[in-house]
Amino acid sequence: MTHHDTILAPELQVSKWLNTTRSPTLESLRGRVVVLHAFQMLCPGCVQIGIPQAQRIYEEFDSKKVAVIGLHTVFEHHEVMGPDALEVFAYEYRLRFPIGVDKYAGEKSQGMPLTMEAYQMQGTPTLILIDKVGHVRLHKFGHVNDLMLGFSIGELLSEEFGGESDVETKKQKSATETGGDEDSYCI
Repeated sequence: MTHHDTILAPELQVSKWLNTTRSPTLESLRGRVVVLHAFQMLCPGCVQIGIPQAQRIYEEFDSKKVAVIGLHTVFEHHEVMGPDALEVFAYEYRLRFPIGVDKYAGEKSQGMPLTMEAYQMQGTPTLILIDKVGHVRLHKFGHVNDLMLGFSIGELLSEEFGGESDVETKKQKSATETGGDEDSYCI
């Protein structure tokens, strides 16, 4: 997603949280860069690459500046990836960042989860970067290279936080500095 077509990130729709006593909201995380990692515990790409990457970000960045949020968003094999199994999984893999269980429309855990649908995710793993004012700045299905991700987080951290006007000022400044070709940047 490019800088000029940012959208306000939809609020997370979560039925249960792990690893936190408070239920974080995107509104409560304003002022921080949010790394949202959507995963399924039976997804090989999530287990081998995405989850370890999210854990490293959680361990390496200051939590007052970067919030890492896991979103367990199950769209297949619902019967074996429920909240109880997720608790065991998070414990066994020693995951420390907050993990929300994506909510479903209705009583049964089936179909497309609500947050997954709101963000129009293609599957898992999906990585979403949300800037300090709450705009989606990167939305990527599949693996995101560690160096590019670190650079993208650093760029978002360097932006001033003061509200929506900062995003517009940065866009105008960036367009002037780069000759208007913002499409070549990933954030």
